[in-house]
Amino acid sequence: METFISDLSNKKFPKADKVSGKSIRQPIIELIQQDFPNFTINGYISISELNTYREKYIEYFMEKQVGKITELEEIVVNSLKDRSTITDKLDYEDGASLHLGQKIADRVAAFGGSWTFIISFGLFLFSWICLNIFWLANKGFDPYPFILLNLILSTLAAIQAPVIMMSQNRQEEKDRDRAKKDYMVNLKSELEIQMLHEKIDHLIINEQQEVLEIHKAQIEMLNEILQRVEKLK
Repeated sequence: METFISDLSNKKFPKADKVSGKSIRQPIIELIQQDFPNFTINGYISISELNTYREKYIEYFMEKQVGKITELEEIVVNSLKDRSTITDKLDYEDGASLHLGQKIADRVAAFGGSWTFIISFGLFLFSWICLNIFWLANKGFDPYPFILLNLILSTLAAIQAPVIMMSQNRQEEKDRDRAKKDYMVNLKSELEIQMLHEKIDHLIINEQQEVLEIHKAQIEMLNEILQRVEKLK
């Protein structure tokens, strides 16, 4: 297998991975020259080394655009470097990980906001009132104006409200986590599209250079043919 020596690391790489400095975009060339000042567009590097500096360029671009990279953005950059999916680095909440208080809060909130609760509680109130007014002739354990019933309702409201708020707060945390995950996925998609554009530009430049080399070879062949024809004349 044919190999070449990289002008950056002086290591041998397969010739198929050879990349000319002329086909590398100027911002990445400048980034390479920060680490290797002697490198010029006439040099050659491997595709793996080029990809390393592409990733550095993306990280530099993000720092330039948004300032200091946050923890979420660092996870995205690491995902690009590791060639892994962003979902591998996300922690999805599992219902089995909830403790007893959270499970109770969710069930209370779900039941308290349903028609089942409204209808059943309405039937309970109606039965309580009918029992004390008609069956017990308003002389039962809770005659009108139903002081005991008001106490029960107040106690229920005082207990139910903070339990529902606990469930709502946890739901807000889940929504924030989902928003962070969506941001990370969208950011990675945007960066991968940018890298794809970079690779396409690289392929186009390489193709143009190959076409120019072919044209040069054809011109040289034509010149040789013309010279031979002139000699024959």
